[in-house]
Amino acid sequence: MLQSIELFVSQLAGWMWGAPLLILLFGTHIFLTFQLRGIQFRTLPLAFKIVFSKSDQDGDISHFSTLMTALAATVGIGNIVGVATAITLGGPGAIFWMWLTALFGMSTKYSEALLAVKYREKGPNGMRGGPMYYIAKGAGLPWLGSVFAVCTFLAAFGAGNMVQANATASIFLNVFDIPTMWTGGVLAILAGLVIVGGIKSIGRFASFFVPFMILLYVGTVLFVLVIRFEEIPGAFSLIFSHAFNGHAATGGFVGATLAAAIRFGVARGLFSNEAGLGSAPIVAAAAKTNDPVRQALVSMTGTFIDTIIVCTLTALVILTTDVWTEGISAADLTARSIAVTLGNTGATIVAVCSALFAFSTLIGWSYYGEKAIEYLFGAQLVNFYKVIFSLLIFVGATMSLAFVWNFSDVMNGMMVIPNLIGILLLVKILKSETNRFFK
Repeated sequence: MLQSIELFVSQLAGWMWGAPLLILLFGTHIFLTFQLRGIQFRTLPLAFKIVFSKSDQDGDISHFSTLMTALAATVGIGNIVGVATAITLGGPGAIFWMWLTALFGMSTKYSEALLAVKYREKGPNGMRGGPMYYIAKGAGLPWLGSVFAVCTFLAAFGAGNMVQANATASIFLNVFDIPTMWTGGVLAILAGLVIVGGIKSIGRFASFFVPFMILLYVGTVLFVLVIRFEEIPGAFSLIFSHAFNGHAATGGFVGATLAAAIRFGVARGLFSNEAGLGSAPIVAAAAKTNDPVRQALVSMTGTFIDTIIVCTLTALVILTTDVWTEGISAADLTARSIAVTLGNTGATIVAVCSALFAFSTLIGWSYYGEKAIEYLFGAQLVNFYKVIFSLLIFVGATMSLAFVWNFSDVMNGMMVIPNLIGILLLVKILKSETNRFFK
């Protein structure tokens, strides 16, 4: 019976993230880009300027802290393993489609954050907002907002918690021979200390931790790429030449069609930056601002940082070697590519970065689940949720999670659908608020 349930959930996850949902997401990205007149292309410098501005307006944390908290959840294993998966299954051309997904997806991330701030409200634990609020209050569909909230806290327990804890524990076991129980216990304690203080504590943690982990990884990759400088033009040539033609079999690489390049590039891009998922606007609602457009501009920079910068650097470090043609698994590909230049030290740094990325994702998703619980059951259950969330970190670190991963994929897909419905029903609001700000 249990095996039948696991098989069903696995098949459902595969169907959920198949062509229909990917087309809906990418189509929404393009539609919003045109409706907002290319907001992401014409305002990106202003957006980065606002990131570092100070505000004493209503809210819980600064623009910078909201961005770092959102990046804590989005800059994760997908930036290392996800990019490698796109290349191993879709070929180098998949990276081009990942770029397109990010560039157009910035308009959706902008839209989510704008609506989150506009329809947020004050609660006993600070500001609360996100898709469940703008779906209920803006689009007038409270039942659909509840569906989103249920899927959010279930995904927070799964992909946002146990899967991340398991990934971290596995890395420390394989690289440093640390037992999973020890890793799980330490993670549970550290995470509990961070999340018990609510969004202000999470924001302070993310503001220090996220820049550190990104700089550690980006610095390592840039150092490698400087050494391989002469190979970088060839890597870009691979990406562009195979974006529309696929890639023939070579070495241990089995080859990829154009359809595979598009499919895995778009899918991995969406998984990496979460544009349209509806997660990031939950923390955007906590920003100290009285103008929803300001935070919307800040939020869309997260997609740029996550995919255009971090994922691109991962792709280049892979494609400047021939390791990707040797049939190596996606889980090991990035580490092996860096190890070509830095040896075991490089592989160790990638392992540490992977663990840091997973832990940061866990912290970010703890807040998403908290706000979903508060929306459904009220603030009285928030502390109980935090205890359960911390305990599940230990459980996740020490168990097999194939079922949990597939179930979380289904819940993530279920988050996308109501979120996009809410956004599309509120396009007039998006346009009027944007026009007001820039006029």
